[in-house]
Amino acid sequence: LFTIIICAMALPKQVIVIPLAQEMTNFFHLNDTLWAVILPTVGWPFGVFLMKQFSETIPTEILEAARVDGAGELRTFITVVFPMIKPGIGALAIFTFVNTWNDYFLQLVMLTSRESWTLPLAIANLQGEMSTDFGLIMAGAALASIPIIIVFVAFQKYFTQGIAMGAVKG
Repeated sequence: LFTIIICAMALPKQVIVIPLAQEMTNFFHLNDTLWAVILPTVGWPFGVFLMKQFSETIPTEILEAARVDGAGELRTFITVVFPMIKPGIGALAIFTFVNTWNDYFLQLVMLTSRESWTLPLAIANLQGEMSTDFGLIMAGAALASIPIIIVFVAFQKYFTQGIAMGAVKG
């Protein structure tokens, strides 16, 4: 599994964008929707790797104690494991959001109509062939940074805990 994740992380998105676009259109019928941009990053290999490494920091003694107390797998996950991996989920949420928000190439391929364009696509479209209004582009770039700042502020506590806890293995 580890080798597959590393190989998937090494592949550039340009290699898989055509099969990915076909899957989003043929199987899921998500052509020209924001879900076609969001869903591919949910199973992002980096996220799987990060959560695997993070979950390995949970002591097995705690899981065994939950089983001895009579907790099943689901109850152990909800009451014991989930609170311990919240910082990792927060860090992953920030990484995934920023990656999705800034993924210009995937947005360009998946979103064809102007109505479904994201803010980065609309800002890029402001650059004209003959003239460019740099003031308008900079205002759009400042506006595009607001959602990233909001997500970071909302998950900042989990982000710093997640990075610190994921870096140290006991």
